[in-house]
Amino acid sequence: MSVTERERLAPSTFRLPVEKIRDGYYSDAYFNHTKALMEADGHHPHVVMQVFQREDSILGGVDEAIAVLKQGAGRRRPDGRWIDGFGELDVRALHEGDALSPWETVMTIEGDYSLFAHLETVYLGCMARRTLVMRNVRRVVEAAQGKPILFFPARHDHWLVQTGDGWAAHVAGAIGVSTDAQASWWGGRGIGTVPHGLIAAYGGDTVHAARLFAARFAGEMNVTVLVDFRNDSVTTALEVADALGSDLWGVRLDTSDKLADEALRRLHGDAAPKGVAPELVRLTREQLDAHGHRDVKIVVSGGFTVDRIRSFEEAGVPVDAYGVGSSLLRGANDFTADVVVVDGKPGGKVGRELRPNDRLSAVR
Repeated sequence: MSVTERERLAPSTFRLPVEKIRDGYYSDAYFNHTKALMEADGHHPHVVMQVFQREDSILGGVDEAIAVLKQGAGRRRPDGRWIDGFGELDVRALHEGDALSPWETVMTIEGDYSLFAHLETVYLGCMARRTLVMRNVRRVVEAAQGKPILFFPARHDHWLVQTGDGWAAHVAGAIGVSTDAQASWWGGRGIGTVPHGLIAAYGGDTVHAARLFAARFAGEMNVTVLVDFRNDSVTTALEVADALGSDLWGVRLDTSDKLADEALRRLHGDAAPKGVAPELVRLTREQLDAHGHRDVKIVVSGGFTVDRIRSFEEAGVPVDAYGVGSSLLRGANDFTADVVVVDGKPGGKVGRELRPNDRLSAVR
């Protein structure tokens, strides 16, 4: 499929608060003042706005940014009715998931500046947030060398960001997300494990909670069970595997970095490594295999970052999937927009000149 034929998400996907965006409710005030002044002065400069960022990255949020332009560009009549302005603009952009070079132009907007001056805050924010998530997910996907990445940061941020973040993670290569909202833009469903809360609700009996969970959900999902509730993960993993048999897809190691699992303490005493240590994963794999549970997968979670995943892979730690949370929301991937051409002449501030990009495709 050529770059010009690739489909974009429809504006309706994003359920934008259109009237508030049109009225600048989410915009930096100076952009609203700029629009108001130009309209009052009858000033309608024909500009080229150029958008870029400064990292080796992966572009996310561009379809949402385009939706903001499609639904938010225009002006109010004196009687308050809205006059759509997108049809008067020429917008060109890269696509979701495109690789980016530093300073590469990712989108241009050409037309009457007064039609879209108020939207800059919103469309840049869409791309900044989604690109951050997409870049971070892609990096852990690459570090995991093909092993599944489960996107688990929902509890670390406001619920309103889940839909777009889940889409960004999906495009970047995450195999699963944890909420239905995160999976909604491609029609998927959230996935999860037998959680600590359910185990606690059944008196701390992981096997009993897992049996009930599997009886209810094994036909709908790959049943994965957290096995660190008693901080004896190897023993619990074996108990769960024996109890569930073929209904068990995997066990999840999630030991706190403040604790050493009892299996390792029995071997090393107070010198036992803490958290989800490579030795704990290896011991779990060895014991599952020795007891006839070679098909049971091992998922690890709890503080996994790009560097930690890479170190596990380089050491050959027998992990089948990584659950990654808050690290996927950290960092920054900011975008900048500059007016670079005004009425056909160079018009950008010093150091910000037009940088054409033949990778951009026209937005319909």
